[in-house]
Amino acid sequence: MARTSAGVLLYRRRDEGVEVLLGHMGGPFWARKDDGAWSIPKGEYGDGEDPFAVARREFEEELGTPVPATDFVPLGEVRQAGGKRLTVWAAEGDLDAARTRSNTFELEWPPRSGRIQEFPEIDRAAWFGIEQARAGLVKGQVPYLDRLLERLLQP
Repeated sequence: MARTSAGVLLYRRRDEGVEVLLGHMGGPFWARKDDGAWSIPKGEYGDGEDPFAVARREFEEELGTPVPATDFVPLGEVRQAGGKRLTVWAAEGDLDAARTRSNTFELEWPPRSGRIQEFPEIDRAAWFGIEQARAGLVKGQVPYLDRLLERLLQP
């Protein structure tokens, strides 16, 4: 059975165009990476869980604040390279990315050291223009940028 995740892509409109809020993945593997190391705030869910509820919960867990929006637009599902299925909703809103605070996970680091360390799931968040976001996002999530733009251009 394929793993499933759900997330919320928060966006805001600026004079320069649309910006999206992304989170930089935490932990030692991602620490020195930038391009391809950013993600839509999201999390896995299991059978019987409501994907939309999970998307909102994971946004709050990974950024430390509820989604600052009430209207959500479904952007559909994308199958990631590893087989995971990701479902995303877009929401227009704004928040101070510098004030976000993520939940944490434990990892043996360095590998085979026996030392368990705690790392944030998202070590920082930032607003990106669409073209910047294309470079920063994990490759499998880039289609959501086009889907968002298509939705925003619909009458």
